[in-house]
Amino acid sequence: MTPETLPSWPDCAADLVAVAAGRCPADTVIRGARVALVQTREVVEWEVAIARGRFAYVGPDAAHCIGEGTEVIDAGGRLLVPGLVDAHMHVESGMLIPAEFAAAVIPHGTTAMFTDPHEIANVLGLRGVRLMHDEARGLPCSMFVQMPSCAPSAPGLETTGHELGPEDVAEAMGWPGVIGLGEMMNFPGVVAGDPKMLAEMAATARAGKTIGGHYASPDLGPAFHAYAAGGPADDHEGTCEDDAVARVRQGMRSMMRLGSAWYDVERQITAVTERGLDPRGFVLCTDDCHSGTLVNDGHMDRVLRHAIQCGCDPLVALQMCTINAAEHFGLAREIGAIAPGRRADCVLTASLEDFRAERVIAMGRTVAEDGRLVAPCPHGDWPEDARATVNLGKRLAAADFAVPAPEGATTVRANVIGVVENQAPTKALQRNLPVRGGLVEPEGAVCRIALVERHRGTGGVVNAFVEGFGYRGAMALASTVAHDSHHMIVVGTDPEMMAAAANRLGEVGGGATLWADGAERALVPLPVAGLMSDRPAAEVAAAADALGAAMRAAGCALNNAFMQHSLLALVVIPELRISDLGLVDVRRFQITDLLETP
Repeated sequence: MTPETLPSWPDCAADLVAVAAGRCPADTVIRGARVALVQTREVVEWEVAIARGRFAYVGPDAAHCIGEGTEVIDAGGRLLVPGLVDAHMHVESGMLIPAEFAAAVIPHGTTAMFTDPHEIANVLGLRGVRLMHDEARGLPCSMFVQMPSCAPSAPGLETTGHELGPEDVAEAMGWPGVIGLGEMMNFPGVVAGDPKMLAEMAATARAGKTIGGHYASPDLGPAFHAYAAGGPADDHEGTCEDDAVARVRQGMRSMMRLGSAWYDVERQITAVTERGLDPRGFVLCTDDCHSGTLVNDGHMDRVLRHAIQCGCDPLVALQMCTINAAEHFGLAREIGAIAPGRRADCVLTASLEDFRAERVIAMGRTVAEDGRLVAPCPHGDWPEDARATVNLGKRLAAADFAVPAPEGATTVRANVIGVVENQAPTKALQRNLPVRGGLVEPEGAVCRIALVERHRGTGGVVNAFVEGFGYRGAMALASTVAHDSHHMIVVGTDPEMMAAAANRLGEVGGGATLWADGAERALVPLPVAGLMSDRPAAEVAAAADALGAAMRAAGCALNNAFMQHSLLALVVIPELRISDLGLVDVRRFQITDLLETP
C-alpha cells in the first residue's frame, strides 16, 4: 500500500463499518497488545482490526472481525503505539533520495514525515520539488511534502541555481501530498512586509494548508510578534525554554528538534516538564539527520527516547511524536493515532523508555520486522540533468583561494566565522592575522573557508576565514551540500588541497571529499543534484563515517562536524555566514567586509 493506492476514508467507509460490525472479516487483527491511545493519553488492553489499509475496529475484543484469510498477530503483551511522525525534516540532509531515506527510517518506526525539499529546490527549482514529491507518493509510508518557500532564502544575499515565487507555491498547493508551505526562512522579509513572502503565505492559507515557520533570531520583541502575525504556524529554531514558551503563547507550535547536530530538546522541553505548559503546543522533530545517524542511532525513535530521558512523561513524549504533529497539519483524521478510519500505521515495541520497533505496520501492511525492512521502496525517475549539476566553469588553482592583504599591511583584523558545537548559529569573531608576501595567512585555530559557485559555471570563489574546527596540517574538506544555496563550501588550511578537493567534486558530480597531505582521504559521492545518493543508506553511512574519521584524523573533534560545515552558507541564521556574494552579517542582513579598515 502506498499513498497513491490507499483508499480515502469516505471511499472505504462501508467496508470499515462492515468489519467493525462483524459482517466482513478484517485483513489483519492484532491481539494481546497494550494499546497506547494518544488521543486520551492512556494504555488499554484492547485489540485492533485493520481493513483496506485503515483501522476498522479498536476495542476490547476483535474476535468478531476474524474470518477466513484474516492475519492474526499476537502482540504477546507488547505495546502497540501509533507510527512515529517527524513533523519537520529535510530528506536531502540524509544524503539519500526519498526512497532510500524511507528505507532507512521505516525500520525505526517512522511511518509519516513532513519534508521540506528546499535543498533540491535551490538546485533544480520547482522541477526538483516535483521529482521528490513523485517519488514520495510511491513509498510504503506517508511522506508529505511542504512546498519550499525561500529559494533563495535571503534575496540579495545569495544566488541560487533556481528561484521560486508565489506562482510556484500556488501551483504546488494543488499537488496531491503537498501539505503546506515549507519553513519561511526569510523572517526579515516577513517582518518588513515583503510582498513576495506575504503572497506565498497567502496562497498557502487560501488553499487551507499549513505555513511552516523559521524564526532564527533571539529577538522576541516586536519583530518576533510581527513575524507571528504574518501567518507561520510553527517554528523549530528555538534553542531555550523562553523560545519555546514565546512560540506557543503566540498560538504557534514549538517544534523541538534533535537532529544529527541540533540538540535543542533538553533546553526547551522544560516548558512542559517544569513550567507545566499544555503539551499540545509542542512537537518533536529531527530537522536534519544524516545517513550515519539514521543507520547507527535511529530517527524519531531516537528523539522519543531522548525526550523521555529529559524527564518528559513517556505518553506525553509519544503524543509529541504522533498526534500533536497530525493535529498541527490538519491530519488528525488520517494519521497520528490508533483509532477507526485512520491509516493503519502502528508499531509493536516492548517499552517507550527503551523504544525499539519490533514490528512496523504502515497503511495496514507489515513494512519492517526486528529492524529489517520487508517492503519495497521503489526509486523514482531521476533524469540525467538532475545528476549533472556541478558546473565550476574552470579548473581551480591554489591562487583562487588566496586572500590579498591591503598594500603595505603586515597584519590585518579579519571578521571570522565562529562555529558553535551542536547548534546552528555561528559567532561573529574578529581575529588579528599575519600577512606574508602580500597575502593573509590564517594561523592557530583559524582556517580558510571558500564558497565556490557551482550552478552557472561563473568560476567565482569567495574567500573568508572560520574558527572552531581544529584542523591541522595541510588539508581541505569540500562539499556541494551547502545549505541553502548549495554552491560548494571548501574549508581548509592549504590552498593547494582546497583546489584539489573542489576539482574532485567537479569530476564526480558532487558530494563531499577530504584531502590531506596531497591525497584524497575520503569521498562521499552524491550525484543526485550534488545532494543525494541513490545507494542504500548503510552504504552512504559507511562513506560518511569514513569522512568523519578523516575529519577527526585532520584534527576536528566537533560532534557531527560535517553538519556544521554544510551550514556555513545558511545566510538566514546568525551571526556570520558566507555566500557567493561575500561575507554575510546575518545580524544586519547585509554583506560585510572580510577585513576591517584600519
